[in-house]
Amino acid sequence: MNSDRMLELKFSLLRGAVAILISIGVAAIFIFTVSETPWDALYQLIISPFGNTRQMWNILERMIPLLFTGLAVCVMFSAKQFNLAAEGCVMLGAFVSALIAIYVSMPMGIHPVVAILAGAIVCGLVMLIPSLLQTKFGASVLVSTLMLNFIIQFVIQYFLVHVFADRTQGALMTERFQPTAIIPFIRFETNWGLAVGLVMVVLVSLFLYRTRWGYAIRMVGLNKEFSAYSGMKVAGVIILCQVIGGLLAGMGGGIEMLGYFDRFRWRLLPGYGWNGITIAILAKNNPILVPFAAFFLAYLSRGSMNMAIRTDMPFEMLEIIQAAIFLFFAAEHLMAKTRQKMVVKKAKQEMQSAAKGVDETC
Repeated sequence: MNSDRMLELKFSLLRGAVAILISIGVAAIFIFTVSETPWDALYQLIISPFGNTRQMWNILERMIPLLFTGLAVCVMFSAKQFNLAAEGCVMLGAFVSALIAIYVSMPMGIHPVVAILAGAIVCGLVMLIPSLLQTKFGASVLVSTLMLNFIIQFVIQYFLVHVFADRTQGALMTERFQPTAIIPFIRFETNWGLAVGLVMVVLVSLFLYRTRWGYAIRMVGLNKEFSAYSGMKVAGVIILCQVIGGLLAGMGGGIEMLGYFDRFRWRLLPGYGWNGITIAILAKNNPILVPFAAFFLAYLSRGSMNMAIRTDMPFEMLEIIQAAIFLFFAAEHLMAKTRQKMVVKKAKQEMQSAAKGVDETC
């Protein structure tokens, strides 16, 4: 890594840490304003998630779908494609994987792999809709993908109610998955999807930074007009990044469904896609940083749940913290003077090193 990239990475990490601390400070203000036991609420939010081994494994469990949606949004945002359909793709990938887990018989070990891949492929194909609407007709990808989420939700609801519902149950759900389709646990309720997610982090990083397709995606994100002028097929790159995003989000939905549930019972969008946007912002669209951002968000989720259960503060405090993170990460001039000082210091060091080299040569 060259010195410029190292400096930018250091500043990004510092800026991110400051934004997170400010966000938690904002949450603390709300807690002291509303709660009758503010110190206990803060303890449950910040300290209690590390209170025992089971809670720490629960944080890792909550990370699993966030890894995939964070990666999906990172790929799409790298090309400046503000695609919001990762949320719908999680639900669709989970639904398709669930159907294969119920109605297709396969050997153990192969069954969940085929089910998850099928869900991912369907989501990749569905993502052709907004990408083609954008490249062929100039439709807003922001609007089309936002609407696509609700189309997916209500289509799944229709089939769940009228076709695949198990009428012997007292609530709306499918039949039980075949045992061969269930993803086994590593420990407690954390399944092997965590290992798959970490492998995908490495693969996506290599794709974005070590292949010509990844380079094309990043170049289109930096300057679409220059990319077109230099001969890149911009429309193809836009379609590629959105399809890859759909594949990743669908894979995350399938792993979450087969690793944590025994029947499909989602009637609403699960929320993992929206959290993926937060993770991509925290990670600055860098796949290597996605696990850290996912861990942080899962940690806050576990802490917020502990706080809601054990104190008088609601779980919605997590939404306040996320909103504050959005606000401070979107503030481009946050710590601008600090960045300027870091750049000047680096330039002075390079000038001193250059002058020293000239003196030694003479």
